[in-house]
Amino acid sequence: MIERALIFAAGRGERMRPLTDATPKPLLEVGCKPLIAWHLEKLAAAGVREVVINTAHLAVQFPAKLGDGSRWGLRIHFSDEGAEPLETGGGMLKALPLLGDAPFIAVNSDIWTDFAFSTLQQNLQGLAHLVMVDNPVQHPHGDFVLRDGRLYDEAGPRLTFTGIGVYRPALLAGRTSGKFSTVPILRAAMHRGEVSGERYPGAWSDIGTPQRLAELRTSLKKKNIPGLR
Repeated sequence: MIERALIFAAGRGERMRPLTDATPKPLLEVGCKPLIAWHLEKLAAAGVREVVINTAHLAVQFPAKLGDGSRWGLRIHFSDEGAEPLETGGGMLKALPLLGDAPFIAVNSDIWTDFAFSTLQQNLQGLAHLVMVDNPVQHPHGDFVLRDGRLYDEAGPRLTFTGIGVYRPALLAGRTSGKFSTVPILRAAMHRGEVSGERYPGAWSDIGTPQRLAELRTSLKKKNIPGLR
């Protein structure tokens, strides 16, 4: 069972301004609770016991709002990146001492989904396993090709990366601290056949603009979503 997870929450949320001028995007409320709380609930339900949250923009608000994680049956650690976010790769590398040597789940804080983390691969064969969805309107060309359970960075019908994955710390072997993205590292691993994937057909939203946030809030009000108030 995967017991540790990383939630990416350090971004400035520039496209969400002015909402994010005073509140970090992951702490914006959906269904009367912070967006990030939906992830914490689902991670706890999947058996995760420790969560690392990387922070930068308005970082002090996270521990004040989320506490130590005990309300979800979790232990939360905060990885503060300072004034300038380190992007996905740099943030993941900085958090590795808190994540240990085993595979861990990583998820972007600025998505909403009904995906069950308990269904993720528990016996990771390669360096990473990514969850993909059909391309949304705002990202029509997708990211990677999924074929026979493997992901490829090549021409063909592409799917969109959800921001949910399982990773081995070895993915970042040889990297030094600083600001960098995981994308070129994942592409290189795909060329070596070390990244698996799956297509998720359920609900998923990338909360990249105030309009999409409003649409999600409206959509959830129309559904019988557990935990929605």
